[in-house]
Amino acid sequence: MYNFRQLGFDDMESVKALFKSVFTAEPWNDDWSDDEQLTLYLGELCGQTNSLCFGLFEENELIGLSIGEVKHWYSGTEYKIEELCIRLDKQGKGAGAFFLGEIEKEVKARGVKTIYLQTGNDVPAYEFYKKMGFEEEKNNVFFAKEI
Repeated sequence: MYNFRQLGFDDMESVKALFKSVFTAEPWNDDWSDDEQLTLYLGELCGQTNSLCFGLFEENELIGLSIGEVKHWYSGTEYKIEELCIRLDKQGKGAGAFFLGEIEKEVKARGVKTIYLQTGNDVPAYEFYKKMGFEEEKNNVFFAKEI
């Protein structure tokens, strides 16, 4: 049914198309109309020596995307997911749970002890991650400052 594999730069056009289709829609409504900016953003996330990006495919079509990085910390190796999405018409049908399960197996085999990510508490992804066993970090705070 689904195929899971690590992504490379030859997948970038499919990655861009999926990313843009998901994150320009509700509830995110991000403006990714500047293709150069999107290419730079995804290239930065996918092109580092510690980048680790995965794709979920159905009939050779990319329907799921995880872009992250491996970080070595005093408490063990971590996989920080920067972006994770499932194609809109596949959400709520088990693809995300399958994908996250495959990611967990793959990174665990690579010595990763913890997966962490950030999302809004007012989007459907929040409940999905809780359902998948992620716990909210009560002692950490996200700060931002416009300059």
